[in-house]
Amino acid sequence: MTSLARISPVQLISISILVVVLFSCHCRALDSNNYAEALEKSIMFFEGQRSGKLPPNQRVTWRGDSGLKDGSTENVDLSGGYYDAGDNVKFGLPLAFTTTMLAWSVVEFGRNMKHQAAHARDAIRWSTDYLLKAATAKPDTLYVQVGDPNADHECWQRPEDLDSSRNVYKVSTKNPGSDIAGETAAALAAASVVFKRSDRPYSTKLLQTAIKVFDFADQHRGSYSDSLSSVVCPFYCSYSGYNDELLWAAAWLYRATKDDKYLNYIKTNGHTDGGDDDDFSFSWDDKRVGTKVLLSKFYLQKKVQDLQSYKNHADNYFCSLLPGSPTFSTKYTPGGLLFKQGECNMQYVTSTAFLLVTYAKYLQSSGESVSCGSKGFAAKDLIALAKKQVDYILGDNPSKMSYMVGFGEKYPQKVHHRGSSIPSIRQQPSQIACKDGFQHLNSGSPNPNILVGAIMGGPDQGDSFNDDRNNHEQSEPATYFNAPFVGAVAYFAGSPPTSTS
Repeated sequence: MTSLARISPVQLISISILVVVLFSCHCRALDSNNYAEALEKSIMFFEGQRSGKLPPNQRVTWRGDSGLKDGSTENVDLSGGYYDAGDNVKFGLPLAFTTTMLAWSVVEFGRNMKHQAAHARDAIRWSTDYLLKAATAKPDTLYVQVGDPNADHECWQRPEDLDSSRNVYKVSTKNPGSDIAGETAAALAAASVVFKRSDRPYSTKLLQTAIKVFDFADQHRGSYSDSLSSVVCPFYCSYSGYNDELLWAAAWLYRATKDDKYLNYIKTNGHTDGGDDDDFSFSWDDKRVGTKVLLSKFYLQKKVQDLQSYKNHADNYFCSLLPGSPTFSTKYTPGGLLFKQGECNMQYVTSTAFLLVTYAKYLQSSGESVSCGSKGFAAKDLIALAKKQVDYILGDNPSKMSYMVGFGEKYPQKVHHRGSSIPSIRQQPSQIACKDGFQHLNSGSPNPNILVGAIMGGPDQGDSFNDDRNNHEQSEPATYFNAPFVGAVAYFAGSPPTSTS
């Protein structure tokens, strides 16, 4: 990138306009009460995604039990967990990432959540109970997926009526999956931090399993995309490879154990596992930026000098986001929304907002700033940008539309989601067969069941949104959209707390 001294007057005007857009409002003032409501609903969304036997305190009452025989074809119990998005498949890689991000949200901002913290822990535990079963059912095996996505996508059916193939998929020493095993280890390790105070035996079980799964991932290297091919690709291919998940998992194990064994692993393997790379997005697939932010904590707060380079690379990422930075390179819509891609763009918005407030917290606690060459940015600059993204999602945007279902007066009505779009089993108990549900997919009517808290894929690069159930790029929610948003909105729901660990 060019330095500020070489930016033309036209470019400077463009940057100035963008700064005004990013730090101005569209006249919907949000306060801590709004954020608290959004927090509650963002967590409630996960109850709409549950698979398995639902508990008595289930709040999304239009859902019913589903997937109770999952795993039976392998003589294992794989009931529970979450459907990833608007379909009825339990994809392991996004499910594990969702769990890690929910856990990280509670670790950093759990004290801001007040009475919602218990619901957040329930959301995490619903997933970790499933991951524990997937990781311990058979030796040297990790079950990573329930459901054939190709068969599932031929149906439009409530999860309670599932009659498509419920095949089970796994990785092993002979057919490795270091990427998905690494993310699973990260999820279990992060969750062990969450439960360390409230349920120490469970925390210990999570951590012990995380250590075993990490060793499995590290000692039997390979990508699950190669081992499982068409049942995970193109749906959730590991495009970034598995090195980033190994480093990410090691970082979480270091956070959970404080064991120098994992610090030494990071020092030894960081150069080959993505520690030296500058990357500019954070998602279920690519963990490099998240790892750098997480490890920056130990340099900023604990003065672990061996991790200084991670702070430098984290700075490079945030410099790319901030207008006015010499290395600013991020695209925003005219209304100020970060824009990475046309399909499911909101996943990048929520993960970025989370990293912004988390890194700001680390900077504030250490009196540091973001260094962008000759220019520096304070924690407050990161917080302002994160607030813009959160507020945009909640309705402060050119369309005056909330992209969280059930929040505000105007929100999407035709969500690309099987269970939400078909009459509930409570209203229509008789089974709806595989093909019979397509009449509901193609209906122009609003969804009969409100999927409270679901964050949509979001508007296009011009801030336009087409509320159409067939427009899955914009109208489909996913667990990994919501998980980092839980932490980001929790930050704004209360004053920034200190970390729980």
